[in-house]
Amino acid sequence: MFMNEKSTKVAIVAAVSVALSAGAASGGLFSSGTPFADGMVLQRGVAAPVWGTASPGETVTVEFAGQSKIAKADASGAWRTSLDPMEASCESRTMTISCGGKRETIGNVLVGEVWFASGQSNMECPIWGASPRYRDGKGGMMTKAIRRPQVRFAKNPKRLGACPVLGWKAEWRDFTPESFKDCFKKKTLSAVAFYFALGLHDALGVPVGIVDSSVGGTNIDSWTPPCGYASHPALADVAAYPTTDKWDKSMATSVIDADYHQPSILWNGMVAAWAPFAIRGFIWYQGEHNAVHGDAARYCEKMYALRDGWAEEFKNPVLKLYFAQLAPFRINWFELQLAQSKFASEEKNAAMAATCDIGNMRDVHPNDKETVARRLLLHALKRDYGFADVIADSPVPKSWRVENGCFVVAFKGADAFYCYNADRSAPKGFEVAGPDGKFVAASVRNRMRNGSIHGKELMVGADGVAEPKRLRYLGGAHRAGSIYSTDSALPLVPFEVEAAQESVR
Repeated sequence: MFMNEKSTKVAIVAAVSVALSAGAASGGLFSSGTPFADGMVLQRGVAAPVWGTASPGETVTVEFAGQSKIAKADASGAWRTSLDPMEASCESRTMTISCGGKRETIGNVLVGEVWFASGQSNMECPIWGASPRYRDGKGGMMTKAIRRPQVRFAKNPKRLGACPVLGWKAEWRDFTPESFKDCFKKKTLSAVAFYFALGLHDALGVPVGIVDSSVGGTNIDSWTPPCGYASHPALADVAAYPTTDKWDKSMATSVIDADYHQPSILWNGMVAAWAPFAIRGFIWYQGEHNAVHGDAARYCEKMYALRDGWAEEFKNPVLKLYFAQLAPFRINWFELQLAQSKFASEEKNAAMAATCDIGNMRDVHPNDKETVARRLLLHALKRDYGFADVIADSPVPKSWRVENGCFVVAFKGADAFYCYNADRSAPKGFEVAGPDGKFVAASVRNRMRNGSIHGKELMVGADGVAEPKRLRYLGGAHRAGSIYSTDSALPLVPFEVEAAQESVR
C-alpha cells in the first residue's frame, strides 16, 4: 500500500519518467519501449508490436529471429512496427533495434506465452517475504527449489500517474533461486502470478512471461484506463473525476479516499507503458476495497470498463480476463461476489475462479495462493490452449423449483456433489427466506454417505419455513463453502435465487 511519504517519492519518480519520455519524443533520446529489455518473452502466434521513441522523421530498424522491420518516427518522435507471428522458441536470441548510428541490443529473448497479473493485496501478496501474515504458505521452499529459466517475470515498481508514465524499462528475471534472493528486502513476485506462470509452463512446455503490476489497498477504478469508461455511461462520474498528482482529502469520495485510488492513476503509472505489448490476457484479484466502500452495485459495470479498456489499449479485442472471486472473511461482501459472478456469466472473454473454500476468517490475506492460481489456470487451459477435458467453471444454479417446502436446485457444471468439512460436519451456509423476507439457516435434505451427496439436484429447506421464496448460499460473513462438484472438485460459488424466477435468464 502507498503511504503518504511513499506517494511523494512515487510522484517524483513519475515526474522524472514523464520528463524522460517527453525528451525522447522531442528527439533527445532514442529508445525502445518499456517491455523491451534483456530476458523478455514475446507472445507467440500473433503480430508482436515493438515501439519506442526517436527523433521525428528518423527511420528505425528492428531485427529479430530472421525478421527485419522498418518504422519511421512521427512528428512527436513515436515509432512502432510489428514482428510477424512466431512459433514458441526456447532459444535465447537477440533483438537489435537501430536508428542512425545508434543501436540497442536486447539479449536472451524467448518466444512463448505472456500474461499480466494485476489487482490489490491478494494479488500483490508475494510468493515469499518477511511477513508470515503476508506471503504464500509454501513460498519459502518453492523459491529455493525452483529452476525454470524459461519462465520469466517482471515486477513493476509502484508509480502513480495523472497521465501515462513512459520512459522506464522493465526488469525481467527468471524462475531460479537467484531471482528470489531479495524476497525479504523488497516486494517480490505475486504468489498467484508465480503459480499461474509455473503451471502454464508445465502444461504447455513453452516459455512463459508474467508481468506483475499490483498494489495493496487499491480499487478497480485506479487500474481502469480512461478509454474503458467510454461505452459505460453509468460510470460517467468516474470518468469525469479530475485525476491529479496534487490530490488532497477534499477530493475524496466513498471509493476514492487516497491519491492512489484516483481513476486510472495506477493504469497510467504501472500499466500504460506496456501497451500495446502482445499478451494473451490478464489475471485479476481485487474487489475488497470497493466492497467495504459500498460499491457492489456498480462493480459489475466497472469490471466491464476494466476489461474493455485493457482490450482497447493492448489492441486485443479478445483479451482474456480471468479473475478470483473474493474469499470469505469476517466482512460480508456477498453483494460484490454476486456482481463478480454476474460479470463472469455475461462476458465471453472473462471467467471466474471460486475461492469460497480457501479463505481465512481472521485474515483478509489467506496464504493458499496456489489453489487460486490453479483455478485461474484451468480457465486458460480450457479456453485458450485447447485442453478440452478440463472442467474450469465452478457449478452455478441452472434451474430450480420449490417442492414440499424445499428448494430443489440443478446446477450448470455438475450433476453429482460431495461435501468436505475438516470436522466431517454437514454442509453449512444455506439460508432460505419465506414470505416475510427474513433469512434463516437451512440444511441440505439429500441423503449423504461418507461425504457423498445423493442425487443430481440439491434439496435445501429450513424447519418452520413452509413456503420458501428465496434461497442463498454463503450470503453472510464467516461463511465458507464446503460443497463441491464430483466431476471437477470445484466448489459451488455464492449465489442467491428466487422462487418466482425458477431459472437463469
